[in-house]
Amino acid sequence: MIVNPSDVPDRVGTGYPEPFRAVVAGRIRKKLGDAVGLNNFGVNLTTLEPGSASAMRHWHEKQDEFVYMVEGELTLVTDAGETLLTTGMCAGFPAGNGDGHHLVNRTNQPAVYLEIGDRTPNDKVVYPDIDLRAHGTSEGWQFTHADGSPYD
Repeated sequence: MIVNPSDVPDRVGTGYPEPFRAVVAGRIRKKLGDAVGLNNFGVNLTTLEPGSASAMRHWHEKQDEFVYMVEGELTLVTDAGETLLTTGMCAGFPAGNGDGHHLVNRTNQPAVYLEIGDRTPNDKVVYPDIDLRAHGTSEGWQFTHADGSPYD
């Protein structure tokens, strides 16, 4: 199947509970993998507006992640520190490695990247800097406090 990304609807918003939603308010995704019928992995063409982040800093227990910079500059924040990613650069995050990561747009221009990840069922996500965990279910992500109690 062939799709023009401009024909794929923008997806904004997040399943994050408050107060974490504001961090990703400037994230706009086009779910290209869904648009072409992929089932085993997802591909998103993502735009980060200035001041926005890709996610809260996190790592997956079961899912691998990969990003490729299409346009602009983003700061990759990991346990090792910060690295500037520019057009043409890529980064990968193997499942279970425990290295929390996210991308932050600290420029005054939008940045665009591809994010690719597998869809391993029953994944768990750890957010090492905040009181948040995510649990993959057939209905999507369920968010809890680190102790497993639900957000109200």
